[in-house]
Amino acid sequence: MRIDKLLANMGYGSRKDVKKLLKSGGVKVDGTIVKDGKCQIDTLKQEVTVHGEIVEYREFIYLMMNKPQGVISATEDNMHQTVIDLLAKEDANFEPFPVGRLDKDTEGLLLLTNDGQLAHQLLSPKKHVPKKYYAKIQGVVTEADVIAFQNGVILEDGYETKPGELTILKSDAQSEIELIITEGKFHQVKRMFEAVNKKVTYLKRLEMGKLKLDKDLELGEYRELTEEELTLLR
Repeated sequence: MRIDKLLANMGYGSRKDVKKLLKSGGVKVDGTIVKDGKCQIDTLKQEVTVHGEIVEYREFIYLMMNKPQGVISATEDNMHQTVIDLLAKEDANFEPFPVGRLDKDTEGLLLLTNDGQLAHQLLSPKKHVPKKYYAKIQGVVTEADVIAFQNGVILEDGYETKPGELTILKSDAQSEIELIITEGKFHQVKRMFEAVNKKVTYLKRLEMGKLKLDKDLELGEYRELTEEELTLLR
């Protein structure tokens, strides 16, 4: 890895800041001053210090975000604000990406990481990782809908979904429900309710696998996963 990228990722400033730091002679690799940002280092075998302080290298970052409405689950977009735009620069430097996606108008739990292997494990259809949602529904949700979701519903394009676990929290003209599904088709929750002639008016993801949204996170806020939470995902 280039030493300028390492230092930027570890929070020593922008690439411009790091360039100045290197030129000042404050950076050493195994005790030798290094001024060239292109210098390649082995993070497992070599020791990097800044003004005598050892740089603790981290390869991966794992972030839990409470995604707000109006923000898209992408790394970049010319038209809309993305979840990456909500990150502090020192976290964005790790180049994380959203694991899966939440629709623009959907809130809730979103995992961001640069660990491609973990992302693959969570998104693989073979893993059947459950995702739990809370939703407000226009229309009376009934036990018949619960049974329909258990059996899998047929979407407008003819696709039959895998069984979903639907729990009714409130049943009236504006129903409230929780739903657990193991798939992630485009607009799946909304389309499942459309299949039973109802409309989702509010949607929030609460859980992904064993990872639960931190209730203390305000919309748009995020934090790093704890070691315990990371263990739950693996």
